Amino acid sequence: MTSEPRRDPVTDHLITPENSAFLLIDYQPTQINSINSMDRSKLISRIKTATKLLRDFKVPIVLSTVNVASGQNQDTIPGIRNLIPDVKSYDRTTINSWEDVEFKEAVKATGRKKLIIAGLWTEACLTFPALDALKEDYEVYPLVDVVGGTSVEAHESALRRVEQAGGQPLSLVQLACELQRDWARKETVPVFLEAMKESGAFLDMD
Repeated sequence: MTSEPRRDPVTDHLITPENSAFLLIDYQPTQINSINSMDRSKLISRIKTATKLLRDFKVPIVLSTVNVASGQNQDTIPGIRNLIPDVKSYDRTTINSWEDVEFKEAVKATGRKKLIIAGLWTEACLTFPALDALKEDYEVYPLVDVVGGTSVEAHESALRRVEQAGGQPLSLVQLACELQRDWARKETVPVFLEAMKESGAFLDMD
């Protein structure tokens, strides 16, 4: 029962807290209220769990909204924003966040090449930056069970498009396991367990 020495977390081919960044795009009331590919309360619960998980594993988070400054949209929902109050938010007019100068510069400033992406809608605000990032030699991981589209068909076809371009679909539970990797890394076990319970993967038997 001996774990191998930990791989270099920067060059590891799997996701680690040291080689990845989380792009959190457009979790605003208008977008959430127009999701029809999954239950909206489940969507909110899962994205909150994902945000806490990545925050507590100290993965850099790049947060963005669309059309808040113009007054056309409300900001990121409080359930998410209150989890990451110190994370700067980049407001845009572009549907494709990759075409916003400040957002793209913030992604590049993380120095990470593995991009975990959650965005609403799947067919637009996730797909477009994912495709652009892939073209610029980033690895892209759509977090498939915390995103949604205007229909089941729109959501599923968008994920297929990203995957066909080279994206690697990722679930919330898979992400948590990949970040934790070894039960012997005791400092993050509580964070991992919390995500497992909140996602429904582990039942609380107490």
